[in-house]
Amino acid sequence: MKVVILAGGRGTRISEESQLKPKPMIDIGGKPILWHIMKTYSYYGFDDFIICCGYKGQIIKEYFINYYVNQSDSTFMLKNRETVVHETFAEAWKVTLANTGLNTLTAGRVLKIKDYIGDDQEFFLTYGDGVSNVNIQKLLAFHHLNKRLATITATQPSGRFGALKINNEINQVIGFKEKARSDSAWVNAGFMVLDRKVFDYLGDGSKMLEAGPFEAIAEEGQMAAYKHEGFWSPMDTMRDKEYLEELWSSGKAPWKVW
Repeated sequence: MKVVILAGGRGTRISEESQLKPKPMIDIGGKPILWHIMKTYSYYGFDDFIICCGYKGQIIKEYFINYYVNQSDSTFMLKNRETVVHETFAEAWKVTLANTGLNTLTAGRVLKIKDYIGDDQEFFLTYGDGVSNVNIQKLLAFHHLNKRLATITATQPSGRFGALKINNEINQVIGFKEKARSDSAWVNAGFMVLDRKVFDYLGDGSKMLEAGPFEAIAEEGQMAAYKHEGFWSPMDTMRDKEYLEELWSSGKAPWKVW
């Protein structure tokens, strides 16, 4: 089962770092936050990734091109122009890097990777700038139990994010609010499971996922909310980055399940 990660945005709210690299490549503990997200999925047995690149996507590509050498002890014989990479641990990941455009909106980015999903009936989708200790296997089991086209992981952070409207009796997403209030509103944390029929709702890809396609799916009663009461944090600002760095440095990063 493939894991699609949205990694093409500009990250303007953390421009101190994103002017040099795409936001998913900003380091937490010396590793890109993208790596932390992939480690979470990998821990639960999902190693086939599709990265939707856009802004400064070449930096993401260079990272994976050089990944094995950078993780290994290496000997460089400059005179003979030879390189020996000594055996070391490497992730068992398959990584497809898709150029989904510089200014493409999120629905368009997902639409552009449709061919890479192949004939799979379902796939994971998440944002390349948020970490969580959500149990991916339980999320998937919940999705299968509810039998809807889409399942979104919902969480309750302090307000400043767009909020979900949820029918609590049947854990169904019924709409989206523009902003969450500081009243324990549920928000979209990413970590989604989507049936391939979702592609039928993307149109020409000219909208944000939440603005059109997800609203339509929710209105049809085809979106479930997996309520996650554990840790989740985005990395939208330098303050968020410093917070995540502090957690990692303490040795108690909640998202480090591996």
